[in-house]
Amino acid sequence: MANALRVGIAGLGTVGIGALKILNQRANELTLSAGRPIRVTAVASRDRTRDRGIDVSQYLWFENPVEMAGSPEIDIFVETIGGAEGPAHDAVKAALKAGKPVVTANKALLAKHGAELARLAETNGVAIAFEPAAAGGIPVIKALKESLVGNRITRVSGIMNGTCNYILSRMEAEGLSFAECLKDAQRLGYAEADPTFDVEGFDTAHKLALLTSLAFGTEVDSDSIYVEGISGVTPLDLKMADELGFRIKLLGVAERTSQGIEQRVHPTMVPKTSQLAQVMGVLNAVSIQADPVGELTFVGPGAGAGATGSAVVGDILDIARGANVATFGRSAGALEKPVRAPIRQHEGGYYIRMDVKDVPGAAARIATRMAERGISLESILQKGSRDRSTGGTVPVVLITYATSEAKLREALSDIAGDGVLEGDPQAIRIER
Repeated sequence: MANALRVGIAGLGTVGIGALKILNQRANELTLSAGRPIRVTAVASRDRTRDRGIDVSQYLWFENPVEMAGSPEIDIFVETIGGAEGPAHDAVKAALKAGKPVVTANKALLAKHGAELARLAETNGVAIAFEPAAAGGIPVIKALKESLVGNRITRVSGIMNGTCNYILSRMEAEGLSFAECLKDAQRLGYAEADPTFDVEGFDTAHKLALLTSLAFGTEVDSDSIYVEGISGVTPLDLKMADELGFRIKLLGVAERTSQGIEQRVHPTMVPKTSQLAQVMGVLNAVSIQADPVGELTFVGPGAGAGATGSAVVGDILDIARGANVATFGRSAGALEKPVRAPIRQHEGGYYIRMDVKDVPGAAARIATRMAERGISLESILQKGSRDRSTGGTVPVVLITYATSEAKLREALSDIAGDGVLEGDPQAIRIER
C-alpha cells in the first residue's frame, strides 16, 4: 500500500472540526477507497484551550498557518480559516509554493484571488480543490468541473444561502416580518450577529462567481455581479407571490445571453411548480441547464459541520487518489476574459409593488408612464382600500410582460417624479 497522505488542517471552527471528525470516524473506509491511509498530522489555530468536542492534542500544533503550510510534516494543506485576505491568503500561497495541494472552503478567497492562485497551483504542479466553497455538501463543483465537461452549459442558478432561504420560508409560512425572522435565525445560529454578508446577497455572489467560471470557462469576476438582498421583501410581497402562483427565493443566476454572460443575485419569483420553489428552510439547491444532458437540479444542506466537512473530505480523497484537475476546469491561461451583460439589458417579467397616494388619476398616470416606455401590463391589483379621511396610501401591484430592466427603471423614475408614490417601489424579477 502507498504511503499515507499526511493532512494539515488550518482553522478549527465548524468546518475544520467537521472534516477532522469524518477523517477519524471513517479512516478505514477512506484508506480502502484511496488505496492509501489518510492521516491528519498537524493543525493550525490560535486558541489551544478551546473545547472543540474532539481531542486535538495528538496533532502537531501550529499557531501560524503559514508555518504549517511549509512544514515537511504535511503533504496536503486544508484551509478552513476564511476571509479573502490575511492568514488564509498567505497560507494558501505558501502551501502552493511549497508544492502542496490545497483544499479550501473559502469562497471569498477564490472569488477575489482565484486566477492568481490557479496560476500558482499550475506553476507548482498541484491542485486546488474547493467543493465545500459553494453549496456545502452538494457536489456541484465536481459536476461542473468533471462530470459535465461533455456539455455546453447555458445557465446555472440556485438557492445558495441557507440563512436567506430560512428567513423567506418562515416569512411565507407564518406571515412574519423580515426583522422578526432574522432575529429568530440569529437565535438559532442560522444567521450571524452581523447578517449583512448573507442577507444582502454577497455570500451568494461569491459562490455564483465560482460556479460561473466553472460553467463558462471564464476568469472569476465577482465584481461584475449585480447584487440585491432580501431585507426589502415584505409579508405582502410573499402573500402576493402565493396568490399569483409563485414563491420568492434569493437566487444567484448566471446565464449565456446574446450580450454576454449575465450574473445576478436578487429576490426572484419562481413558479410553485418548479423544483427550486420546493426547497425550503436552510437547504440549498443548484440547477444546471446543459446540452445535451438537459436540466439537472442538486438539492441538499449548504452549510454545517457535516455537510461542509463531507465536501472537504471528498476533495482530500480525490487528491489522495492522485487527481489533479485544473482549478477552474481548464488551464488558468485558457480561461477567457468574460464579456458581461449589464443588468440593464436583462429582459423578463416583473412584479412591482407601489404605495400609491390617494390623488385623482394616480392609477391612470402609472399605467400611462408604463405604456410610454413600451411596457405591457399583464395585471394590476389593488390590495386593500384607501382611507380617504387621512389621505393614506394603498398598495398597488403590477405584473408586467417581458421587458428590459432599463425600460422598467426609466418608467419607475418617471412615476416617482409624478409624486403619486409614498416611498420607493418594490420590483422583483419573475422567472417563469
